[in-house]
Amino acid sequence: MELYFSPLACSMASRIALYEAGAEAAFVEVDARAKRLADGGDFLSVNPLGLVPVLREDSGELLTENAAILQHLSERFPEAGLAPAEAAGRQRLRQWLSFVATELHKGLFMPLLSAKSNEGARAYALEVGRGRLDFLSRHLEGRDYLLEAFSVADAYLVTVLGWSRATSLNLADWPVLKAYVARLRERPSVARALAEELALYEAQEQRRAS
Repeated sequence: MELYFSPLACSMASRIALYEAGAEAAFVEVDARAKRLADGGDFLSVNPLGLVPVLREDSGELLTENAAILQHLSERFPEAGLAPAEAAGRQRLRQWLSFVATELHKGLFMPLLSAKSNEGARAYALEVGRGRLDFLSRHLEGRDYLLEAFSVADAYLVTVLGWSRATSLNLADWPVLKAYVARLRERPSVARALAEELALYEAQEQRRAS
């Protein structure tokens, strides 16, 4: 099994899930800007959209889209408990994966992080996004996780909220969310993934600058 990833991108959520499951996987680094692999290969030949993550199964089959990969990993490694066992809980899992993907990842952070966004787009994303973060904060009040236990939705959420440091968004405005991120970053799988990908991100930035 191979996971194509870019350092600190949403693909880090899949790395966290793999670590939680204790699964064996090879990690293939992708330069998200150049759409190149570390060995110089063309990533577009793997995913024509040029987006990570991509999961290559041992059979050679490719799976794309972060939320789909996270659900697949939770099903492939059920002993890790990365998804609720009951149907109602799995429905809630899909709800939160969709929320993180659409309302936060694409709706809020992509306009804030994209070099192609103008000030109007960033201002609108912040205006709408604050309401989404208010909603999320109310849900997490008095809770450790999005569901009753840690799940792949938390792996996705802690990854996405971490991007706030690269934007004008200050999580201190939402103490519940700031505490959530700090708490989850102490989890071994999250701490390991973050440390590894931060080092890779810094190395990638140095290569670009040279």
